[in-house]
Amino acid sequence: MRASTSGSQPSFVQLRFVAILAGGAGGALARGGLQRAFPADGGWPWGTFIANLAGTFVLGWLVTRLTERVAPTRLWRPFLGTGLCGAFTTFSAFQVETITLAKDGRTALAVLYALTSLVLGLTLAAGASVLARSRRYG
Repeated sequence: MRASTSGSQPSFVQLRFVAILAGGAGGALARGGLQRAFPADGGWPWGTFIANLAGTFVLGWLVTRLTERVAPTRLWRPFLGTGLCGAFTTFSAFQVETITLAKDGRTALAVLYALTSLVLGLTLAAGASVLARSRRYG
């Protein structure tokens, strides 16, 4: 016979799931707001571009900060990294938008969008990591 679980503490796996779910809900709502504020009109996909770059910066800062400077907690990373940043950023939309631009005959714009996203994303992630390590902002 199975013991009753009423009144017992939730397991870490359950808490991690809730943290990812809560962070993901916030990230998805924020990205949806950006997509609504900057709808794709066949030109530069500003909503996805802004979300991916902002998310990359935040994730670069968080990973460094939570790994190197803050006492480790077990739910911050799933909530902020996997949940919030994971739902806020989107590689799939980036990929679809790049391919759509190319298929629509806007190959130069597609290449520029892809390269700009990658170069700025890597630059922002590295800069955020440096910033997280600095005394003033970390």
